[in-house]
Amino acid sequence: LKRLSSLTIADWKGISGPIPACITSLPFLRILDLIGNRLSGQIPEDIGRLHRLTVLNIADNLVTSRIPRSLTNLSSLMHLDLRNNRIWGSLPRDFGRLRMLSRALLSRNYIGGTIPDSISKIYRLADLDLSLNRLSGEIPASLGKMAVLATLNLDANNLSGKIPYSLFNSAIGNLNLSKNSFHGYLPDVFGPGSYFMVLDLSYNNFWGPIPKSLSQASFIGHLDLSHNRLCGRIP
Repeated sequence: LKRLSSLTIADWKGISGPIPACITSLPFLRILDLIGNRLSGQIPEDIGRLHRLTVLNIADNLVTSRIPRSLTNLSSLMHLDLRNNRIWGSLPRDFGRLRMLSRALLSRNYIGGTIPDSISKIYRLADLDLSLNRLSGEIPASLGKMAVLATLNLDANNLSGKIPYSLFNSAIGNLNLSKNSFHGYLPDVFGPGSYFMVLDLSYNNFWGPIPKSLSQASFIGHLDLSHNRLCGRIP
C-alpha cells in the first residue's frame, strides 16, 4: 500500500507486539494513530523518513524506548501524542525543529533530563504536556515568550530552581507546576497581562508572602498554592 495516507488502529485494546518498522516505508503517510492498544517495543528509529506525517499518536500503549533522534525530521508534524507509555531517556535537544507542531503530549512516561530551550522556536505550539515524568533542572525562561502557548503542564517532575517571571505575564492560561521542587519567593510580577484559567503551584517549596500583585491579574479561575511554606496575609 505504497500510497496509503492514513492508518488508524485506535482503541482495539488487544493489538500487541512491536510497531512494524516497515511503516516508515510508506512515503505518503500523513496520519498514524495507534492509540489505546498494547503495542510494545520501540518507536521505529527511522520514523523521520515520513516527511508528510502530520499526526503521530501512539498514546496509551506499552512502548518502551527512547524518542528516536530522527523524530525531529518530521517537518510537517502538527500533533504528537506519546502519553502513557514507558518512554525513557531525554527529549531531543533539537526538538524545536518541529516547527509545525501545535500539540506535544508526552505525559506519564519516564522521560528525564532537562527541558530543551529549543522548544521556544516552535511558533505554533499551543499545548505542551510533560507532566508525570522525571524531568529535572530549571524551566527555560523562553517558554514564557512563546506567542500562542496556552497550556503548559509540568506537574509531577523533579524540576527545581525559580520559576521564570515570563510565565506569569504570557499567553499561557493553563499553568500547572505542582509537585516539583521549586523554591523561593513567589514573584510579585502579576498584572493585566496575567490571565489564568488554572494556576497550580501546589506541592513545592515556596516561602514568604502571597504576592500582592496577584489581585491585579485580569482573571484567575482556579488558584492552588497549597502545600508550600507561604506565610503572612492573603491579599
